[in-house]
Order: sequence, then C-alpha cells, then structure tokens
Amino acid sequence: MASIIERKGVNGAIAYRVDIRLKGHPAQHATFERKTDAKKWAAQTEAAIREGRYFGTVEAKKHTLADLIDRYTQDVLPSKKTKTQGPQAQQLSWWKARIGSRTLADVTPALIAEQRDALRREPIPSTAKDQGKAGPERTRSPATVNRYLAALSHCFTVAVKEYGWLESNPMMKVTKPKEPRGRVRFLDDDERDRFLTACRESSNGDLYPAVILALSTGARQQEILGLRWPQVDLNRRVATLNDTKNGETRVLPLAGSALELLRERSKVRRLDTDLVFPGHTNPAKPIDLRAPFEAALKRAEITDFHWHDLRHTAASYLAMNGASLAEIAEVLGHKTLSMVKRYSHLSEAHTAGVVERMNSRYFGG
Repeated sequence: MASIIERKGVNGAIAYRVDIRLKGHPAQHATFERKTDAKKWAAQTEAAIREGRYFGTVEAKKHTLADLIDRYTQDVLPSKKTKTQGPQAQQLSWWKARIGSRTLADVTPALIAEQRDALRREPIPSTAKDQGKAGPERTRSPATVNRYLAALSHCFTVAVKEYGWLESNPMMKVTKPKEPRGRVRFLDDDERDRFLTACRESSNGDLYPAVILALSTGARQQEILGLRWPQVDLNRRVATLNDTKNGETRVLPLAGSALELLRERSKVRRLDTDLVFPGHTNPAKPIDLRAPFEAALKRAEITDFHWHDLRHTAASYLAMNGASLAEIAEVLGHKTLSMVKRYSHLSEAHTAGVVERMNSRYFGG
C-alpha cells in the first residue's frame, strides 16, 4: 500500500514523500512539493505495479538503445542465417551510431521517423567500382530503408517479449516507405529462342542446363547453383530445397528438358563433390556463371535482363498458361500472394475463362 509522509525542510518548506510497498515487488519512493501530486503519483504507480506495467517503464529508462543492440547482437543475431547476419549487423550499427545513446524510453515513434527520413536522404558511400563515374549521388531505396526498420523492429520485439525492457514496440506506429511495384521482366518467345541458342552454344557447359532448370522450376539462382545430388530424386522427378529464403522446405517438380538434362548430368557427375554445378577450380563451391550468362545475353542481343528475371519468366509463363496466383506462389515458395500479384494481369484470360465457365454451368449465360 502507499503511504504519504509530510516533511518540513530546514528552510521551512513542506514536502510529501510517497512510499509504495506491495508484496512481491520492490519498494518505490518519490517526493513532491504538493500533496495532490503525491496522491496522484501514488495512485497511478500502484495501479501500474499491480497491472505489471510500471517496471517496463522503469527498465526503459535504465537501458539505452545501444544496450539493446549490443545484447541483441550477442544473443539473437548469431542464431540467424549466416547470409543475413552481416547485413543486419551493419543496419543495427547505423541505428546505434545515430541514436544509440538515447534511453529506450526516449526512442519514440517520432524520433524513429525522423531517422528514417534521414536514412533515405543520406548518400550511400561509393565503392571502388563507382570511382570515376559521373552522376547524382545514390541514396537508399524504400526497400532498403524498410530492411533497416525491420532490423530495429525485431530488436524492440525481443526487448518487449524476452528482456522486459519495453512495454510495446514503438515501430508499430512508424510508417514504412512505400515500395514500388515489383519488376516484371520476362523473355518473350523470340527472346527466349535467341537466348537459349546462345546458352547452348556457350563454351561453358553448365550454363544451358542451369538456365533451363531456372526457367522450368522458377527456383532462385542460389537454389539452383547450390543444388546437391542428394536433394535430387530422378525417379520421383523432384528436387528438395531444404534451406530456402523463407526458411521452409520446398519441393521442385522436374519435368521436360530440365529432367532429361539432370538425368544426363547424373551419368557423368564428379566423384569429389556432390554439387550438381560444382566450380571448375574449386569443386567444393558452386560454379560462378555471371560471365558466361552476360556473354550469352550479349550474343542474343537481349538488354535489361538479370538472372533473377529467369524466375520472373517462369512465373509469367505459369500465369499465361492458366496457373492461379496461389499456384504460382506455391511453385515460387512465397508464403503470401502479395509477391505474385505482379503477374495477375498475365492471367486475366484464364480468370475470365473461369468466370465464364461458372456462369455457363449455373446460369446458362
């Protein structure tokens, strides 16, 4: 219970000391010049303690954002995938340098939003390959800014759920920059014929089968080039991906040319590695196909095309051949439909056909 004691100072001034002692909780004390303020603080604090809210506020004043980032980096970051640890460590270092000295209680949504805008305007440090290039300074894209926000947000989530340093995540009240609609660049029929011919004629014998596998399955570059023979079941006609981008296992159906090329490849596989596409100099690592890929594009006279666009091409072909967005998401390994809505315009004819067949059956239209 709370008790209020009136005290007179040496100068004659009256002060009111509040003592709150609740069983199972540390004692709390405060002093006020006015009795009404003392009563108000006593009532609010006692209620907060009973509801479990008070100590979150106290902890938020004890710890700085730098304290949280350091503990998160030590406890949580090592458990994440190796490829994400570096980028997230760099993102958190940026936040630490900017506002790390602030207590968690002072890291408000308004402060985060202010830093978000500063992050967007901040020029990206140039790299060696940028030296000598003319043009405006590069700044971070909305997608990149959102990754910085996501890294900090997870820190706050851990602080709320595990450390008890915060009552709520302030990031919940911060607006994320709107990202532009995803790029959809795919090979039309003529481009595909020219490109596959160039790949087939390439001096690198791995390029053509890797490209065919990408086009027929929609798998990512790292999923294809990192594929190992134990993951491939030619009898069942599937390849199982265990370490995908979203952390879930995904099965790739193998059909047509992709299946036949893998069958032929399995007959002459190397014995010193289980990689389907091993490097020529170091068979323990996947092959690097960047140079032969770019050379094939140049010979085929195809511009503005990247390896990841092979994945877009596979998805676009699926859409144009009647696959639903849910089916495309399943093939590509997306958890939600938001990432595949970019292909919706390509499946309009299929959607119209579904509606027409439903109306014809039930309404005779």
